Order: sequence, then C-alpha cells, then structure tokens
Amino acid sequence: MNESLTYRSAGVDMDAGDELVERIKPAAKRTMRPEVLGGIGGFGALFEISRKYKQPVLVAGTDGVGTKLKLAFEWNRHDTIGQDLVAMSVNDILVQGAEPLFFLDYYACGRLDVETAARVVVGIAKGCEISGCSLIGGETAEMPGMYPVGEYDLAGFAVGVVEKDAIIDGSRIAPGDVVLGLASSGAHSNGYSLIRRIIERGNIDVAKNFGDHGTLADAIIAPTRIYVKPLLALMQALPVKGLAHITGGGLTGNVPRILPATTCAVLEKESWQLPPLFQWLQREGNIADEEMHRVFNCGIGMVVVVAQEHAASAIELLGAAGERAMPIGRIEVCQPGQPQTIVV
Repeated sequence: MNESLTYRSAGVDMDAGDELVERIKPAAKRTMRPEVLGGIGGFGALFEISRKYKQPVLVAGTDGVGTKLKLAFEWNRHDTIGQDLVAMSVNDILVQGAEPLFFLDYYACGRLDVETAARVVVGIAKGCEISGCSLIGGETAEMPGMYPVGEYDLAGFAVGVVEKDAIIDGSRIAPGDVVLGLASSGAHSNGYSLIRRIIERGNIDVAKNFGDHGTLADAIIAPTRIYVKPLLALMQALPVKGLAHITGGGLTGNVPRILPATTCAVLEKESWQLPPLFQWLQREGNIADEEMHRVFNCGIGMVVVVAQEHAASAIELLGAAGERAMPIGRIEVCQPGQPQTIVV
C-alpha cells in the first residue's frame, strides 16, 4: 500500500505560511489608515473612500522589481527590495496626481523561507509607511518546482485616488515651461540586466569601498526613492502641469509620455551632475550617452513640469521637504521629426 501523502510531503508547508502571516502582522498594522475596514487574513480587503473627495477617481498601478531580484538573491539583500516594489507602483500612480491609498503584494516561491519572506514583507510595509498607504493584503504562493531554491518573485499593486478636476495628464504643458528633476537614490529598479552584465563581464568585486555609498553593492542595491508625500504637498501649494516617473526607458523614454504632441522637452545634461554610480556604470560598460539616457534615470528619479513663474517656489518647497530638485530643461515647440525628449 502506498504511504499516505500530505501537502507537506508534496513540498508545501502551510504552517510556515501561517507563521509568516503572524510575523508580518505588526509591520502591516503600522501602515493602517482610518479608511481600512478589517485586518489582514480575510478573503478580500475592505477600504472606504474618504468623504473628503467630491468626485473621486481611482488610479491603479502594478509593477515588479525586475532582475534586481537576482542581486538580492546573490547578495542576500532582502531587506529593501520590498521598498523597491512599493515605490515602483506608488510613484507611477502619483504622476497622475493620485494619493496612494492601499497596496497589495504577491510573493511566490518554490519553498517558503519564513525568515527571507518576512524581511521582504517588512520592507514592503516600510515602503507603505513612507508613501502613506496601507498594506491591506497580499498573497504568498508556495509552488514546489516553479522556482530555483532560494529564489522568489514579487509583484505589487497600488490603488490611489484623485479628485476628477485635479487629475494631472500633461495637457496643460506648454512651451516656456520649466522641467525640474528630483534626485534619484540610485538606479532604482531599472536597467539591472545591463548592470548585472557589467558586473559579470568585469568580474567586479562589489564588496569594495564606493565612497560615501559604503560598498559598491550598497550603491547598486539602494532602494528606490519614494516621492509621494513631498509631491502631494507640492500639488497642494502650486499648479503642477506634469509629472514623469523615470522608470524603464530612462529619461528619453518616460518624459514623452506626459507631453502634448506639439511639444518637446530639451534636457541639459550639464545642469545636473551624473552621480558616481552612473559614472561607474558608463565607464565600466563603455556605454554611450544616448544609451545611458534611454536605460537609466541617470540621477533623476522624477521629472516635474511647472510654469516658469512657479519654478523657484517649487524648488524651495521640495527642498524643505527633503528633496533635491533642480531645473534640468525646458519645454519647446516640437519640430517635425524631432524626438519629444532630447538631452543636449
């Protein structure tokens, strides 16, 4: 007679899943907003839209972390990858003027390592705290045979809200407007297939000192900056015409997404200093300027477009909120055949 089988013998440890839920409850609790109805553990999460909104429009976004995860596995750096996950979605919905309300995560692995998963989810909760949204649920999927030992995959889902008449869609951007750049914290979560190739080809020692950043690994794995609270405050203080989150596609791929068809953004590369990490990547990879600008954020994690008369005030307000903002370009009339964003 065949032996009696259990889910555990098939590779799924439900007790580990229960342990993980208990481990992450305190971190998730710190993210709770008053609008959350109920706690973690139900089949669905309930969230009441605040009555302060007259014509609320929901804005949803989803993303992952990409091949930056491969470095997290290789270097055992799981504590900040969750902040990356949150940042990629909340920064995306922010550019339409939305206040992030809640976040859900999906964590998939072949065998659940509670300690590793807890480190990841605590990082997700921290990202939610920074952005002011609630971690109201998620899914941990243990699927034997689907992933190599020690590896996992992540996806995140953010929902925000904006007043219908306050949606930022770039339609008011006009020639003469100023393009501001907000400093990034590093490569954020884009371009890591190229970064990994540079490291592998050069057999780079990532444990070496990298100045103020600590080690080179510290600089490469630094978590994505979350711009939510400073930019929401800026939107309350003055008219913001356009916002672009500099993700996959770099500067030249993301800024055009917010521009009217008749306009272009001319960015001046001399107006900001290329951070040491990007100088190192360009040098070690022998990467052309054009490729740098279409792959990496090059030190600019978010672009803000305002009227010229509001530029100085915007820089001052953002600076007071802890953001390093600088004028990096201007909006011009787009000439026939001209790319909508160029770096000169």
